[in-house]
Amino acid sequence: MPGNRVLTPIALADVQIEDRFWAPRLEAVRRVTLAEEYEQLRETGRIEALRLNWRPGQPNPPHIFWDSDVAKWVEAASYSLITQPDAQLAAKLDEVVDLFAAAQQPDGYLNSHFTVVEPEKRWTNLRDWHELYCAGHIIEAAVAHHQATGSDKLLRVACRYADYISTVFGRELGKKRGYCGHEEIELALVRLYRATGERRYLDLARYFVDERGRQPHYFDQEARARGEDPAGDWHGHDYRYNQSHLPVREQTSAEGHAVRAMYLYCAMADLAGETGDASLLEACRRLWQSVSGRRMYITGGIGSSARGERFTWDYDLPNASAYAETCAAIGLVFWAHRLLQVEPKAEYADVMERALYNGVLSGISLDGSRFFYVNPLEVDYQAYLHEMDLYGTSSIVPQRQGWFSCACCPPNIARLLTSLGSYAWSAGDDRILVHLYLGGRMHASLAGGKVSIAVESRYPWEGRVRLEVTPEVRNHFTLGLRLPGWCRRPELLLNGRQVDLAPLTRDGYCYLERDWQAGDLLELELPMAVERMVAYPEVTADVGRVALQRGPLVYCFEQADNGPRLQQLRLPGDAGLAAAYEPSLLGGVVAIEGQALRNDPAAWHGGLYCRQPATEVPVPVRAIPYYAWANREPGDMLVWIRGEA
Repeated sequence: MPGNRVLTPIALADVQIEDRFWAPRLEAVRRVTLAEEYEQLRETGRIEALRLNWRPGQPNPPHIFWDSDVAKWVEAASYSLITQPDAQLAAKLDEVVDLFAAAQQPDGYLNSHFTVVEPEKRWTNLRDWHELYCAGHIIEAAVAHHQATGSDKLLRVACRYADYISTVFGRELGKKRGYCGHEEIELALVRLYRATGERRYLDLARYFVDERGRQPHYFDQEARARGEDPAGDWHGHDYRYNQSHLPVREQTSAEGHAVRAMYLYCAMADLAGETGDASLLEACRRLWQSVSGRRMYITGGIGSSARGERFTWDYDLPNASAYAETCAAIGLVFWAHRLLQVEPKAEYADVMERALYNGVLSGISLDGSRFFYVNPLEVDYQAYLHEMDLYGTSSIVPQRQGWFSCACCPPNIARLLTSLGSYAWSAGDDRILVHLYLGGRMHASLAGGKVSIAVESRYPWEGRVRLEVTPEVRNHFTLGLRLPGWCRRPELLLNGRQVDLAPLTRDGYCYLERDWQAGDLLELELPMAVERMVAYPEVTADVGRVALQRGPLVYCFEQADNGPRLQQLRLPGDAGLAAAYEPSLLGGVVAIEGQALRNDPAAWHGGLYCRQPATEVPVPVRAIPYYAWANREPGDMLVWIRGEA
């Protein structure tokens, strides 16, 4: 097993997803999302920028982070080609890869903005600009492209760039002791090390992580070199914003820009796994508890404030003003998955699943063409209309958009979904673990030979999962099945016989060690009840409210089903709730229906305020999966409804 990791993800090429939930979504990403993102990248000038044709005085100069948008598309397209050949997509990919290769400078440098717009400012503002961030995404794209095509064209470009970067940064005399204000290069270098086996890339990643937050503070030094006051107006001169307020091993709470934090924590987990660094792993555990235990929405969204796109303080989780950037939820999936390889615990997989099915999937429309950057848990549509009328702009986000000027989210969600199969399974020398119950087939090579496992499931609508194990030859190994934290009483049959889960369960996984042979059948039953979830009392935004969850899915109420003014609704504790699959609703979903009470303005006899209690009338209500909201006519939306558990 490479490094000190316990597990390694099953390769994307060895997983086929063939279920009724994910397969259509992945096809939409391939047919619609990747095609429309390519057109946006072309029309906005991002692809053209790589030709290095821009000249001073011309409009639309290449932006400092444009290269990262294109690189993420390259990564997503590469993953898609691994699982689904597509000649047109492959041709577009070849075109873009050639542009990256041609844009590389003789010394190895590669950045369209700093090559043609401000070449004299190369490496002069790591705090605010995105050179190393863009480099990281180019490296990740190169690794994915190599995996997909076998070509080393872009991989050689990435290696040259990384080798050049290593001549600029480090602790040796004459080098800059800097690191990027927006983390990404760190985790990318670990991926480059794994792809090439070259230890120098792992060492450079470790340098960038270890140097962060040391004193004297590099960002202060480079500000002075630019002739600026380091204490100037820069996010309040608060280095928590980019997680450089302390060395990483001394950090105890998730701070600052949520996406940057996730990418840093990913690198820390990767390095802990590759080097056996116990102090890095312990820091990851502390930060995990901070995020998942005190600073995460029920949807798996993170980063509660639009001001700085950041974490704020413990239990500050407002609903209507929730920022919960799509990229942050994606980063949480990345981090949880990495921690699973180091120490397989269902708490990581549970959060990975929560974020994936809710906070990530809400970021893309059902047809794959529109996106959310921000993912609120409550929308007052009338307030949105009034703000637009008064100010011409609004802080409320009621609809997805086709693109953004800061377009990190669309290609980011594409690269996660096109690589989804690699998040479902992991393997060691003598064991296979199932993290996500995706229908389809997986192939793995263990010490005792090759193994295939076919999965039949209507997850997340039903909790019955059927796994048929087919080893090439009779094989002794351990199969670990995640028992989701949302399931109260899971049950398991092995070849028709009941399995006692208690003695076999460790850290949320049921481990079955035996001699496996072709035809062995596992039937896992994960009962999906409609649960009324309540928040910890310190989450004051949710006091006196409940949220509905069924299986891994969080639900919401939409105006399209329940009329406007959802805040007038109350769900009594004794209200019956029934779940049923509705094939014609939102592409086919399990909806939750019941009866609530609504404040009746028609029965109000006072003025603006009076002493009488509000009159409530019974009304039918319907809740839909949160990921599916804003796919019909725009209107109000609510996750946390007034009510009792």
